[in-house]
Amino acid sequence: VNGSSELMTNLSSSIVNSLFNIQLMKFAGENGVAAYGTIMYVSFVFVSILLGYSIGSAPLISYNYGAANHAELKNLFRKSLSLIGISGVAIAILSQFLAIPLSILFVGYDKELLLMTQHAFRIYCLVYLVNGFNIYGSSFFTALNNGLISAVISFLRTLLFQVGAVIVLPMIFGIDGIWSAVTIAEILTLCVTVTFLVKQRGRYHYA
Repeated sequence: VNGSSELMTNLSSSIVNSLFNIQLMKFAGENGVAAYGTIMYVSFVFVSILLGYSIGSAPLISYNYGAANHAELKNLFRKSLSLIGISGVAIAILSQFLAIPLSILFVGYDKELLLMTQHAFRIYCLVYLVNGFNIYGSSFFTALNNGLISAVISFLRTLLFQVGAVIVLPMIFGIDGIWSAVTIAEILTLCVTVTFLVKQRGRYHYA
């Protein structure tokens, strides 16, 4: 049960990716799918930084919570939020600078596709300002042995909100709605993550 959030993340990725491809074929054709594929390759590298820290810090959280070392748990929590925030800003800025060279690396053979990929990448990379907090929040509650909250955060950010966003936003903003769907989903999830963190702080003594 405590690992259900990781299960949800992996199961939902195939569903969401298929839906993205369907929407992209409808609004932008094969170039849209190619651009999305490029963004996903690059995004995995950046997200791995946030995932690596979140997963790597989980044993420290679990140990101090189990030892009732509340002072160190609070210290870890505060430092982690600061690090996640700084990393997110740094990655988002770096992504803006790397949008052109990375796009050229993957799709430099087609000018029209290259321009679409650059434009899409600059919109999509705004997600790094937000998603680190949700990734950390899910991992944090797993470390506290609260698989339910962790699974809810994971389910919302990787499936429910993304599916809703990728269906609704293109109706309003066209192709740009697809590129911004993940960011909107992460922002909505962040509201839920913050709510859980605030409400559970008395129970787990991390703030």
